[in-house]
Amino acid sequence: MQRRRILQGAAATATAALLPASVRAVAAPAAAADFPAAQWSPASASNYTVSSRPSAYPVDRVIIHVAQQTFTQTIGIFQNPAKQVSAHYVVRSGDGLVAQCVREKDIAWHAGNWDYNTRSIGIEHEGWVDQPSYFTHTMYERSARLTADICDRYGLTKDRAHIIGHHEVPGSDHTDPGVNWDWVRYIRLVNLV
Repeated sequence: MQRRRILQGAAATATAALLPASVRAVAAPAAAADFPAAQWSPASASNYTVSSRPSAYPVDRVIIHVAQQTFTQTIGIFQNPAKQVSAHYVVRSGDGLVAQCVREKDIAWHAGNWDYNTRSIGIEHEGWVDQPSYFTHTMYERSARLTADICDRYGLTKDRAHIIGHHEVPGSDHTDPGVNWDWVRYIRLVNLV
């Protein structure tokens, strides 16, 4: 029985090694995430630009988004190579689970402005701008912890000049995170971490 388990494990390892890197990345361990509390849920490589930030581009802001979708649907969109969109992180409403979809060294396609994409980390939040019930205390708290960690690692001041909404990106036609997003509360939480 012991020998069978060893052989099964060896076969599984050998099979995994034969898979293309793009397929193996889907099963990457949580340790692959830049934010230790994040679950690794990689976007399709067709939906972001490989880079070497911050040496290639300085990271100077965090952009807050509301997905207009559920958590699972948002990740599914980022994993669909035809969608041509991604963000670095997605935060779930109910329990604040954080998923990382794009490594921070790479350029996620989230802002609709290449210059802002190259210099920012994008965080999507589950929900809809006109449904504030999605903006739970847990979501705010976990997202604030993530944003504070990003600011600390990149030396960003934890203020509205460095933490902006998608609607503040030049040329954006988006309204997210919307009028129901409590910026005062959010920035306070970011600074409490």
